[in-house]
Amino acid sequence: MSVQSILQQTEFSKSDIVELLSSEGEEKQQLFDAASRIKLDNVGNSVYLRGLIEWSNICRKDCYYCGIRRSNHRVHRYSLSEDETMDAIRFAYEKGFGSIAIQSGELQSRSFIEKIDRILTKTSEMTQGRLGITLSCGEQTEEVYRHWFDLGATRYLLRIETSSEQLYRKLHPDDEDHRHATRLKALESLKKIGYQLGTGVMIGLPFQSVEDLADDLLFMKRTDIDMCGMGPYVEHHETPLYAYRNLLLPLSDRLSLSLKMIAVLRVLMPDINIAATTALQSIEKNARMKAIAIGANVLMPNITPKRFRDDYFLYENKPLSSQNDEEELRFLEEQLQMIGHEIGFFRQGNSLHYQPQR
Repeated sequence: MSVQSILQQTEFSKSDIVELLSSEGEEKQQLFDAASRIKLDNVGNSVYLRGLIEWSNICRKDCYYCGIRRSNHRVHRYSLSEDETMDAIRFAYEKGFGSIAIQSGELQSRSFIEKIDRILTKTSEMTQGRLGITLSCGEQTEEVYRHWFDLGATRYLLRIETSSEQLYRKLHPDDEDHRHATRLKALESLKKIGYQLGTGVMIGLPFQSVEDLADDLLFMKRTDIDMCGMGPYVEHHETPLYAYRNLLLPLSDRLSLSLKMIAVLRVLMPDINIAATTALQSIEKNARMKAIAIGANVLMPNITPKRFRDDYFLYENKPLSSQNDEEELRFLEEQLQMIGHEIGFFRQGNSLHYQPQR
């Protein structure tokens, strides 16, 4: 079946999705054009900002792909102070970002949880609840998730990395801290509590097939997510997975496949929020704008204090701008205008797919 014929359907099988992800040339452009139309029809041409605060690179996990894994002793570890965090949040609020995203390595200590508690409380007080708050702080108990929700965090991003348990096992140590079932249970808890639920996968991993990626997309639709942050796998030389770099697609192919994943997800779930992630930009400078043009509607400018950004080093070639945060914001606005989009300043940009009472 041709890509054009598949796109005219209302339901998509796994084989349909594999076909879309395998498209090239004119058929790939047909996919991109369809996804662009669907996005504009359902979520419009506004792009919502999430001021990204890389809050801490201290992590209890030892994932084989990640540069800040526990066993990488060459990492300079840090956690932002409350003052540093609140300064970044104040900048986002005053400049009209509408939302922030607090991302960190995974910890479950009482001191870690209480620090997040205080940041959430101070943010709600400072902004009178006007600033949207996304947390991406890994696996926690349902009690902790509920507590953070009550303190004002309305969105949670927990990347599944892959929906395949078999592939997941190849990416993580075989111990109680790295269980696929635990990840799935955490997503269920977040959804039950009432968060706008976000997840995502890495694209172009060693051992990963196009069929795996099709399953990932079907998993996201079945889980009924509200937002997605996914991007290309980019290797890091201080990780065990680096030994399998000979199995990787070229970076340009990983970028192309990532863009097709974004486009297909937009076709499958027309009204969710999809981020154009920083990892795209690590391969090609203009890749985030390409993602916006064919389906994404969220950008996450990094507003972490500059002196810490080198230390949140998940993968090679992490893009670091020489501009200050205000200059970077103006640059993004100009780039978006060139492709017929605008920043939704002072708007939280909540997922239109989200239903508060599930």
